[in-house]
Amino acid sequence: MANTNTQALSDLGVSIWLDDLSRALIADGDLAKLAEDKNVVGVTTNPTIFASALSDGSAYNDQVAQLASAGTSVNDAVFEITTEDVRTACDVLRPVYDATDGRDGRVSIEVEPGLARDTEGTIAQAKQLWAKVDRPNVMIKIPATAEGLPAIAAATAEGINVNITLIFSLERYRGVMNAFLTGLEQAKEAGKDLSQIRSVASFFVSRVDSEIDKRLDAIGSEEATALKGKAGVANARLAYQAFEEVFSTPRWQSLADAGAHLQRPLWASTGVKDPAYPDTMYVVDLAVKDTVNTMPPKTLDALADNGGVQGDQVTGNYADAAAVLDALEKLGISYNEVVQLLEDEGLSKFDKSWEELLGSIKSELDKAGASA
Repeated sequence: MANTNTQALSDLGVSIWLDDLSRALIADGDLAKLAEDKNVVGVTTNPTIFASALSDGSAYNDQVAQLASAGTSVNDAVFEITTEDVRTACDVLRPVYDATDGRDGRVSIEVEPGLARDTEGTIAQAKQLWAKVDRPNVMIKIPATAEGLPAIAAATAEGINVNITLIFSLERYRGVMNAFLTGLEQAKEAGKDLSQIRSVASFFVSRVDSEIDKRLDAIGSEEATALKGKAGVANARLAYQAFEEVFSTPRWQSLADAGAHLQRPLWASTGVKDPAYPDTMYVVDLAVKDTVNTMPPKTLDALADNGGVQGDQVTGNYADAAAVLDALEKLGISYNEVVQLLEDEGLSKFDKSWEELLGSIKSELDKAGASA
């Protein structure tokens, strides 16, 4: 029987996805158990998650040995290992995919971080990952950089399910939604079945607070202190307002009439960074229908243990959310500067994790080759 607290969130129309994946999680049956016990209906991955999985335990030893004996390059080995994990996770969650008519049961895998500013390279690798995993419930993650927007449209037009990641700004989010609709229009023109195309837009939350709180602490006034911990939720609530606007237009309605599905907002980076804040803050305060909340294991456990879901906390709070961002601007904190910094830092962190992942695989391949 599912946990009552996670069930309460699901009943609101929020899909719980796990922000974690490893071969051990799949092989030990833990992923299937999370689906059964804690309403987990999807999985997201990124280079950091894969780097952590590869460094922990011996679950990858056999495949690494095979790849080493075949003389596989480091980059190709990473591709083989990560796509195998995602493919297997897709199979584990296939019953969820079938039961929800494709809404959930999704597993995401990201294009290489180094392609974030390369439109054509992103499109090519999205197609490559899509073909390699070869499961209808896979999603290809594409960063929401300026160069990523045309790649999102192109991948969608090809019928590829896309999870757009690293969204921080409201303006960029509108660009993401536009790219999705453009891709659907192109897919429709090409005669593709729009009902088979799914997408989510991953709007990052806690990192906004981390950066803005640091600036509020530097100001140090009573007014600044009162705004701490409010920017991330406010930004996300205004994103949902934008979602409601875009997906109620005649442009969207014509696509919906042709079978298209909403591109749901996905709340990402929902682990609380500041221990002074409630550990489920970015879950409870952003509970609203037609969203996904992708949680690291610690946050998922906190929700299961503590609960606190109180219904829709988003749609009635747009004016308050806008007031928070206005107050920050009045204190001299530039919204545009912060969101651009966070995008740049996010890409840099994934680049670093990717290099660590390549280094780990190279080390393992060398070790396996030496002992063969």
